[in-house]
Amino acid sequence: MASGDVELLRDGFARLAAEGHESMVPLIHPEFEMETPAGLAAEPQRYEGVDGFRRWWTSFLEVMDEVVLEPKGFHEIGAGQVAIETQMRAVGAASGIETAQDVVLIVSLRDERMARIDFATTLDDARAGRFA
Repeated sequence: MASGDVELLRDGFARLAAEGHESMVPLIHPEFEMETPAGLAAEPQRYEGVDGFRRWWTSFLEVMDEVVLEPKGFHEIGAGQVAIETQMRAVGAASGIETAQDVVLIVSLRDERMARIDFATTLDDARAGRFA
C-alpha cells in the first residue's frame, strides 16, 4: 500500500502531465530548495522557493518546444522522503531534436509539500543516499 507522501506526489505528477508546472505550485514549500548537478544540467543552478521552482521550469521552456517529466515509479525511501524514477523528454525549439534522460528525483517533504529535490542516477543510489 502506498504511503500518503507517495500518493500526494503521484497526484501532483498526474496534474503536472495534464495541466503543466503551475499546477504543482501548491505542492511547493515556501522554503523549497533544489540544485541541479553538473552531471545532469548544462548549467547547474540553485533554485529556491516557489519562484525558483517556476524559474527551473521556465528555463526549460525558453529553449524547448516540449518538456515532459514522466514518472516511472514512486518509492518511499525514508520518513518524508520519496524517490521518483523519471524520464525527462524534450524537443529543442530551434533544432527539433528530441532528447530523453532518466533521472531519479529524491523529494523531501515537509508539511505535505516538496521542500527539497535532490537527484540520483539510479534508485539504488537514491536509497543509499548517493546523490548526483
